[in-house]
Amino acid sequence: MAPLPLALGLISLLVGLPGAAVAQASPSLVDQRPAPAPLASLPPSPPPLGLPLLQSQASCPALQRSIEGLVAGEASVWSISVADAQGRLLADLNGSRPRVPASNQKLVSTAYALDRLGPDYRLNTQLWRLNDGSLRLTGEGDPDLALPQLQRFARLALASGGSEGQPSLVRLQLAEEPPQAWWPAGWNPDDRYYAYGAPITRLALTSNAIQSAVANPPSRLLTLLNRALAQQGGQGQLTLVSARAPLPDDAVLVHQEPSAPMHNLLSLANTESHNFTAEVLLRQGAGSWDLQEARLRVYRWLSEQGLPMEGVRVADGSGLDRTNRLTSRFLAALLLRMNQHPYAAQYLASMAVAGRRGTLRNVYIGTPIEGRLYAKTGTLSGVRSISGVLETDDGPRYVSAISNGGGSPNTTIGAVLQQVMNTQLCPGGLS
Repeated sequence: MAPLPLALGLISLLVGLPGAAVAQASPSLVDQRPAPAPLASLPPSPPPLGLPLLQSQASCPALQRSIEGLVAGEASVWSISVADAQGRLLADLNGSRPRVPASNQKLVSTAYALDRLGPDYRLNTQLWRLNDGSLRLTGEGDPDLALPQLQRFARLALASGGSEGQPSLVRLQLAEEPPQAWWPAGWNPDDRYYAYGAPITRLALTSNAIQSAVANPPSRLLTLLNRALAQQGGQGQLTLVSARAPLPDDAVLVHQEPSAPMHNLLSLANTESHNFTAEVLLRQGAGSWDLQEARLRVYRWLSEQGLPMEGVRVADGSGLDRTNRLTSRFLAALLLRMNQHPYAAQYLASMAVAGRRGTLRNVYIGTPIEGRLYAKTGTLSGVRSISGVLETDDGPRYVSAISNGGGSPNTTIGAVLQQVMNTQLCPGGLS
């Protein structure tokens, strides 16, 4: 079904059943608009570490030769970089060659969001009362927004008093993004039918997915809200407005539903590789739901971190866009950089764990890697990637491996990780 056009003005729908009036909202539920937390309140970031210490040539010839032997005749389709905690590049195969990273792109969007928003940040869905007596529902893309929260909003909208002369009639605006912004332009149209390719909207019940993607999220939301109002004896005059139109300065906050805290959101994006959450974090971190502007801001932030940026292209927040380009050396440097960050622990804790959790829960079980690899996986047709932190007896190793066309990439990645675990190849990280 084609998406319902989202007018920049109003699209009125009057649906519902008359019913008994409900009690007025308690004054305790009404607060003045809260001021956003200033970024200056976050701890200062340390000076860049990633690029200056990553050398142009590998410093561990034994590990380098081992990795080259593992990829053998497929070297042209692989990029592999390994760094130690001092920023020394232990091994590097095509580390500066840009590749399609698949979901390793999420390491970028989650690092950026954590730095910009902090570990206690929550996405808010808010109900506002406007000076003409109408209400407006706004959102920030909470991936866990569901029917119980929607029913609370319906109840509180009715309790706010309804329209003059019609206490059971609620005039409610839903602030949403235009349809052309629901999917990054580079997403394959076929992916948009699946749950993993669901549209990115601000008011997204169950992340705009059921068993497959919800093709028209505002239409679904309008239907469910009207149903919730009718169940409570009211009726709704519901309209869609552009989320990019500013909220009036005199709007009063009636109620808000916060999301899970940032560490849950990060884990959903990195451990479970949830595309919707990664896209929302990129936009919220940038302070803009204009994807082009958000990409510019994250690229600018990455450039300020001292990372090797040659060939890097940020197209989306999740990695589903095949025009993303990252290098394995960039990813190893990003991991090293985030290890020096004030929120390093939260970033590392957001990743899948070999043999234990997330997309790595069923691999490397019974090997020395089990429980010691914290990483983000990536999978697209013809693409396999893994980037993360491998805890060795000689300290952490920052590893990134990207295959764009390898024959048995999962097997090769496992063999590479086993060699990185062998610290006798690089005693003390040196040749």
